[in-house]
Amino acid sequence: MTIDDVLWSFETLGTQGHPRYRNIWAKIATMAQTGPRSVRFTFTEPDRELPLLLGLRPILQRAQFDTERGGRVFDQSSMEPVIGSGPYVVASVEVGRSITFQRNPDWWAADLPFYRGQHNLDEIRYEYYGDASVAFEAFKAGLVSVWREPNAARWFDSYDFPAIADGRIAQTEIPHQRPSGMSGFVFNTRRSLFADWRVREAFIQVFDFAQINATVNGGAEPRIVSYFGNSQLGMQPGPANGRVLGLLTPFADTLPPGAIDGYALPQSNGRSNRRNRRAATRLLNDAGWVADERGVLRNPQGEAFVFEILLRQGSAEHQAIANAYVETLLQMGIEARLTIIDAAQYVERTNEFDFDMTYLRRSMSLSPGNEQTLYWGSDGVGQPGSRNWAGVGSAAVDAMIETMVEAQDHEGFTAAVRALDRALMAGRYVVPFWYTPASRLAISQGLHFPDNLPIYGDWTGFLPEVWWYQE
Repeated sequence: MTIDDVLWSFETLGTQGHPRYRNIWAKIATMAQTGPRSVRFTFTEPDRELPLLLGLRPILQRAQFDTERGGRVFDQSSMEPVIGSGPYVVASVEVGRSITFQRNPDWWAADLPFYRGQHNLDEIRYEYYGDASVAFEAFKAGLVSVWREPNAARWFDSYDFPAIADGRIAQTEIPHQRPSGMSGFVFNTRRSLFADWRVREAFIQVFDFAQINATVNGGAEPRIVSYFGNSQLGMQPGPANGRVLGLLTPFADTLPPGAIDGYALPQSNGRSNRRNRRAATRLLNDAGWVADERGVLRNPQGEAFVFEILLRQGSAEHQAIANAYVETLLQMGIEARLTIIDAAQYVERTNEFDFDMTYLRRSMSLSPGNEQTLYWGSDGVGQPGSRNWAGVGSAAVDAMIETMVEAQDHEGFTAAVRALDRALMAGRYVVPFWYTPASRLAISQGLHFPDNLPIYGDWTGFLPEVWWYQE
């Protein structure tokens, strides 16, 4: 690795790479070599997270992309492995089926104190399946070593196969204290149908969470009530106060109802959702959508409320939720069409924001920062490939993210995140589902992990980094 590799990698990723790299590159004023093995970065603005983010950037080998000497073209797809500096090398690839990594016995960092005890497995193979049910059957047959179970109901009623009974596979739950994040059906607010917060609130009202949670999870999972729920960063119930109120007050005229005075999701009992449906009808009427003599919801121009829910092939659980939602919306006079496409088409359409509604999952850490700009920043509204699927274009949201990354103390940081949480929840950008406060893992005999678990539980840096095999 050379200084030239470092400088070239940062500039190339920043100008030709994914938007997540470009956003950080835009905050670098200058980049220069200062010694035989040192580089100095000067930033365009205060951002206490930037040094960490730069340290996490991959460094590529420039020579591999030297097209004048037969190297690969950087911005063209290829199955040629990128030369990296990690503990594993790519041993083999079956396109669309699997990738096998082999441990490098001469890895340069193997004896550094930070990595001592990590990267213990000689071979790691990732298997890819187009359908979760097929993948689960492969796990039951012993073709997959570790299975992370996302469905609470299946965890309790589907693990009665022989490998569990004879001890070849063991079930374990790993609790965590990380934020709930956001998971649910996201509105594309670029579409005129969902530009009005009242319409989005109506859709949230008619989503019968209690009934769907009981059907899918046996009622076991708690609902997501904020983007940073299950942590101290989550917004507090009731009206904003203190530093949170001070941050939001300058934007009071542009924030949606509930951001300052308090917002909470509607409640249902799983038996009847009539009260919420009546509230939804009033909101839709206020937004100009009124049912005709046949019960079809129409706007003042006479256009029926018709939209598409776009899902990726193989997402059986999300399809089941969508089917139930479609039936409910139909009773409201709204026609929702469910479209299932393959992974490649899905990536293409979401990159271009070519959808009305789709499934969104955004994981959050206890140290949120610049990635929030990628998720919700105004610059991403019209930037293809950004992760701002909802089309959030809010001066308040932008300001809360900026305040968060510039925070000088824990209290100021927490207040900024809670204020951001309020602005996002009150924006009604997502119909929230549920989260799991513990990871459920089914593990093949012989695989082990440390007893001392991190606050994040089973997350990045845990599996497979610190696992080992022992009979």
